[in-house]
Amino acid sequence: MDREQDVTQDGTTTGTTGTTGTTGTAGTAGAWATKARGSLTRYRVLAWVTGVMLLLLCVEMVLKYVVHSPVADAFAWIPYAHGWIYVVYLVTVFDLWATMRWGFGRLVTMALAGVVPVMSFVLERRVHAQALARIDAAAPRSPAAPGPVEG
Repeated sequence: MDREQDVTQDGTTTGTTGTTGTTGTAGTAGAWATKARGSLTRYRVLAWVTGVMLLLLCVEMVLKYVVHSPVADAFAWIPYAHGWIYVVYLVTVFDLWATMRWGFGRLVTMALAGVVPVMSFVLERRVHAQALARIDAAAPRSPAAPGPVEG
């Protein structure tokens, strides 16, 4: 249901019903920043969940194959849960990677973080810092916007 719009010299757009608003990089950067912050939040949550599930998987495997404990049978669901959570994690990785327009190497590294124990926690911290710096550089939060409390 898109409609055609023309940009006038003063920066406003006109459509079939007249003037509809202003154009410019501020609105575009703000929309991108909102999308990027959402992608980053989803990635952070899934990175932590995937990391915890991977650690539980490692414990389950040690109990099963090293200790030969019958307790490991109670945790037989963990490999399946980690596998499906990892698939969702990959979707969030791709979403953040595409939104931030990072290189292919970053995609591979972020994807591998879900299968190397503890790497998801380390990489999540680094990715979060770099992504947030880039988002804030593109569209800093307004003073009225909620953010971390300093003090």
